[in-house]
Amino acid sequence: MDSSETEFVSILGANEKSELPGRVSSRSLPEKLPVLGLSDIVIFPGAVVPLLVETGPSLKLIDDLVAGDRLFAAVLQTNPDAAEPGPDELHSVGCVSRLSKMVKFPDGTVRVLVEGLWRIRLKEYALPAPYLRAGYELLRDEAEDSVEMQAMLRNAHKQFDEIARISNSLSEQVKIAALNTEHPGHFADLIAANLGLPLAEKQKLLETVSVRERLQKLLPLLNREQEVLNLSSKIQNDVASNIAKTQRDFFLREQMRAIQRELGEGESNGNEIRVLREKIESAKLPEEARKAALQELDRMQQTPPAAAEYGVARNYLDWILNLPWDKTTEDKLDLVTAEKILDDQHFGLAKVKDRLLEFLAVLKRRKEIKGPILCLVGPPGVGKTSLGKSVADALGRKFARISLGGMRDEAEIRGHRRTYVGALPGRIIQTLRRIESRNPVILLDELDKIGADFRGDPASALLEVLDPAQNHTFTDHYLDLPFDLSRVLFMATANWLDPIQPALRDRLEVIELPSYTESEKIQIARRYLVPRQIEEHGLTRKDLKISDVAIRGLVREYTREAGVRQLEREIASLTRKAARKIVANNGAAAGVKIDGKDLEGYLGHPTFVSETAEKITEFGIATGLAWTPVGGDVLFIEATRMRGRGQLLLTGSLGDVMKESAQTSVSYLRSQAKKLDLDFDDYGKFDLHIHVPAGATPKDGPSAGVTICAALASLMSKRRVRSDTAMTGEISLRGRVLRVGGIKEKVIAASRFGIKQVILPEGNQGDWLDVPEEVRKKMKVHFVRQIAEVLPLALEAK
Repeated sequence: MDSSETEFVSILGANEKSELPGRVSSRSLPEKLPVLGLSDIVIFPGAVVPLLVETGPSLKLIDDLVAGDRLFAAVLQTNPDAAEPGPDELHSVGCVSRLSKMVKFPDGTVRVLVEGLWRIRLKEYALPAPYLRAGYELLRDEAEDSVEMQAMLRNAHKQFDEIARISNSLSEQVKIAALNTEHPGHFADLIAANLGLPLAEKQKLLETVSVRERLQKLLPLLNREQEVLNLSSKIQNDVASNIAKTQRDFFLREQMRAIQRELGEGESNGNEIRVLREKIESAKLPEEARKAALQELDRMQQTPPAAAEYGVARNYLDWILNLPWDKTTEDKLDLVTAEKILDDQHFGLAKVKDRLLEFLAVLKRRKEIKGPILCLVGPPGVGKTSLGKSVADALGRKFARISLGGMRDEAEIRGHRRTYVGALPGRIIQTLRRIESRNPVILLDELDKIGADFRGDPASALLEVLDPAQNHTFTDHYLDLPFDLSRVLFMATANWLDPIQPALRDRLEVIELPSYTESEKIQIARRYLVPRQIEEHGLTRKDLKISDVAIRGLVREYTREAGVRQLEREIASLTRKAARKIVANNGAAAGVKIDGKDLEGYLGHPTFVSETAEKITEFGIATGLAWTPVGGDVLFIEATRMRGRGQLLLTGSLGDVMKESAQTSVSYLRSQAKKLDLDFDDYGKFDLHIHVPAGATPKDGPSAGVTICAALASLMSKRRVRSDTAMTGEISLRGRVLRVGGIKEKVIAASRFGIKQVILPEGNQGDWLDVPEEVRKKMKVHFVRQIAEVLPLALEAK
């Protein structure tokens, strides 16, 4: 049952009584009433409502009402989609209504006019044959004659009068009926029936028998409706005012332009147009860019200066005119000078410098860049970003750095289209405009930190930028013009290659920067870090002297990193404390000298101590080597056993590959127990537990296989693993030791931890030569092919 689009009309006059609305007495009501479910309307006592009847049972009910007393119960459905609602799909409170008029239509539907009489509460239902009938209880208004009631009624009258004044949806009949209604209950029902309230709110008002409570619920609803109507009226007036102002401005502007044409005067923006046209003609723009600029200028000339499109066109022309279409810097391709600059600014990194000098030599011969993009990969703090600046200095080119870390929007690279408000070109074009050169060195920093989301993938946008075969026609979305990037020397930096998109990685020539050795860190600190910190803190070399012993102590006991950033922070801390000491003495001190024995007094207890000697004191502990994006590291693998049922427990945030390595180790050792003299006879009565400390740090990879195997062999043979020995390598189920990566970083990390000998796979012999010579001299290496070769080297004798 649906309501028609006709408005509600109250039929109660000012002097009519609720006991006899429409001359029907409550005493004449039958014991049971037919029940008509309503899907989108609530009928209140005293309201006349048009309804549309479509379903079969409801049509039968209407026909029976016409032939009978025309009385029925109108009840709101709890489920509006139910065509034939049952008792569970109807609210318990409804309204006794009387059928006043009925009109049948050719499509089989019936339109009826009903009037509400009394509130009722439905009780027991009779079986639907063919429609619902139910017993009921009359709910009469619980009214009271008090000062507070009169105050609430007057307040409701006042608010409804204001709503009637603002709203165009209330008919004159409703306004007159409200004006003449003095009974609080009738007035509350009249407002509830005609106010645009949600069905749930209307049903609550219908179920409220107390007139006092009904008015209390209605007053906030009236207040909210008044605020909504006031706001709607204000919005409508503002829109009409803006439209009128826009039309008026357009009319006056057209009149002004017509008057200027009659007087032979140029328009207000004529000077600006003329200056821009002269700049376009004098600038050495490519033909396509020149044509686009002139078209935009003609469009701008026809646009009023106050229009938003005028500013958009003006900005676009500024970008075209200020780009370095033909501005370049002359290259200084002197390899001797370039080598001196690299050596002065960076210590060590011989292979990296050789590769950069080779690149400059080819550039000197060809005079153009068509080779791959150089990508410097290494741990943090090893000088990747500063190497890019050194290359620019060696070439005599301008340098710019673009940080890609956390970038997620493709428009950061390609720019936004001009249809967007506040659109700008991408970072590449912005950088070229800022440094005013078309052949700079641009460093794309943190290439492996690029993200992607619903706004696009910046890494995909970089494919065109970093491809020498395509970037001569790079098209930014904002400019929509090809710009030649082939003369830009792009370099990139990353901590590791795995997160970089494969297609993008294919365009890069990777140059790996290794971790610094202890002696390299000492030299870097002496040559660069200490002088820089002394200067930044306002001291001189006479004010502060840090001995080599102190620097070595800083490297060994206060830092453990691949680069030198933490080392520089510790040196800065020493410098600050020295500056304070000098200032406290009013500069009278002869200078501060810091030696190795003074470090603990300045920096506190050492952060790192040698862990190897004290760690391997029990069975089932082995020292392994790991690779991380921030350099190599040493990890300890612990194994123990306890009574159980032969289960293998693995903890320490291990990944799937590392778990499989542990399972492979157990299987191999069990299968070779007799040959290796291991006690696995009672394996089914014990559980094995393998743990890798630092449980909050995720760990994965196959290279811990050898270490896990050594820890288990130590546990089962009751022989400790050597404290000065570390190992790495993947194992197979047949006991073979397979090649792994990151050997250089792992061995340098072992050296930092005081390891004396390492066990490596035989397949990594070539990688051993990449390890710095000073590290190789300190350590003894064993290359193995089988686990059977590892155990005698790793385990102590019985």
